[in-house]
Amino acid sequence: MDKPGRLPPGQHEVKALPVLHIGPLPRFDRATWDLEVYGEVENPLRLNYDQVRGLPKTIDESDFHCVTSWSRLGNVWEGVRFRDLAALARSKPEAQYATIECDAGYTTSLPLADLMQDDVLLAWGLDGKDLAPEHGYPLRLVVPKKYAYKSAKWVRKIKFTVEEELGYWEKRGYSDSADPWKEERYA
Repeated sequence: MDKPGRLPPGQHEVKALPVLHIGPLPRFDRATWDLEVYGEVENPLRLNYDQVRGLPKTIDESDFHCVTSWSRLGNVWEGVRFRDLAALARSKPEAQYATIECDAGYTTSLPLADLMQDDVLLAWGLDGKDLAPEHGYPLRLVVPKKYAYKSAKWVRKIKFTVEEELGYWEKRGYSDSADPWKEERYA
């Protein structure tokens, strides 16, 4: 079952994405839902769901690795590249990080250098279907080169910052760099 070369150290392959999250599943109301992009940007944005879905769509296949030791290989995500959204907001030169703010009070933060990679998406689809609510619908961040706690579910705000702000799990002792290939699970 495990695929040599695609599984980071300490990981095993699963066929279905397990469901892990904090707090209750948020309710999605298409009429009131929005995504805000703010902070160190020249063009702050507030997009409704139809506007988000109208952004240039990307389909990208990547593997997904959880800090709890499972990996799901060959996920086909559909969404908008983070860097395309950042280009619309026109991040200021001093912005070095982005804090991702989600329903249920979850946050994570990553360097813009990591977020601007080709395979980093704000995804609304997985394997040809809309994401299931328990997997982040209507919008989740997907950062394949990091452990999954960096791939925040139910994204509502993206704040561009000069300094990094530690997120929910990072404040609780998890690694901020979260590189599965280096087994950076804990700080």
